[in-house]
Amino acid sequence: MSTTTDPSTSSGTAEPNSATGPYKIAVLGAGGKMGMRVSNNLVKTDHTVWYVENSPAGQQRTREAGRELTDASTAVADADIVVLAVPDLALGPVTADLVPQLKSGAIVLTLDPAAAYAGLLTTRDDVVQAVAHPCHPSVFLERTSKEEWADTFGGIAAPQDAIAAVESDDPAHKAIVEATVRAIYAPVIDVHFVTVKQLAQLEPTLVETVACMIGALLNEALDEAINTMGVPEAAARSILYGHTQVALANGLRGDNPFSDACLIAMDYGRESIIKDDWKKIFRDDELDKNLARMLHLDHIER
Repeated sequence: MSTTTDPSTSSGTAEPNSATGPYKIAVLGAGGKMGMRVSNNLVKTDHTVWYVENSPAGQQRTREAGRELTDASTAVADADIVVLAVPDLALGPVTADLVPQLKSGAIVLTLDPAAAYAGLLTTRDDVVQAVAHPCHPSVFLERTSKEEWADTFGGIAAPQDAIAAVESDDPAHKAIVEATVRAIYAPVIDVHFVTVKQLAQLEPTLVETVACMIGALLNEALDEAINTMGVPEAAARSILYGHTQVALANGLRGDNPFSDACLIAMDYGRESIIKDDWKKIFRDDELDKNLARMLHLDHIER
C-alpha cells in the first residue's frame, strides 16, 4: 500500500478562483515514466497535488524525488481532476475502481486517446472524460539554449504544443483541463482542442502509424547502407541527418523546391515502398483495427 498523506495538510489548498486555478490534482502512476515527467512539472505549480503509485519501484522513485505518496481513494476523493499516467492496458480496471469514488463534476484525464476512443474506460454521467497528449517540440522550433536542444521529448526546457479533448461543453471544465495540460507538459505554447476521435486520428494514425514508422524506416535504411553496402558510418549518418532536415523543411513547409532529379528519385521511392491504398489507414474501420492491435483486443465494438 502507498503511504497516505492527509489532503488537508497539502500545500496550495486555495480554492480555484480563475481559469488557471489552483486546482486539486491527483496523479495516478506518479512513479512511472510518464508519471514522473508530469509530477516533476506539477511540483513547481501552486496546484494541490496528490501522488499515487502502487509499484514498489515507482514508490521508491517518487520518494527519492522528495514527494509524499497518498493512497488512491484518499487522493481522488476531492480531486478536481485525476491524471491517469498509467499504461493503456491498465486504464480499464483502474477507472472501474476509481471513477465511482470521484466527486460529481470531477474530470478524468488520460494521456493517450486509445482506450477512451475504444470505449474501455468506466464512465459516469456526472464525471467528465478528457484526453491530452503532448505534441513534443517541433523539428522547426527555434531553440536558443543547450537545454532546449537536449529536450527532444518536451516537458523540460523546449516549448511544445499539446492536443486535448474534453467531453463537456462547460467552459469551467475546459479551463481545468487546459491549466492541467499546460502544467504537466510545460513549457506549452498552445493547447489545441479537438474531439476524442480526432485525437485518435492524430495519435496513433498520423504520428505513430506514419511519422514514427518512417523514423524507424530511416534507421533501417541507414543500417542497410552501413552494414550491407559498406558505407562508412560517419558519412552515412552525416548525409542522412542533413537530408532529413531538408526533406522535412521542403516537404512540410516548402522552404525550397526539390530538384527535378530528386523528384524522379522520390517517385521511384514511392513506387517501390508505398502501397497505392495507404491512405486507408485514416478510415474509421482501419483505426479500429489499429487500436485493437495496440490494446490487445480482438476488435473494437461500435
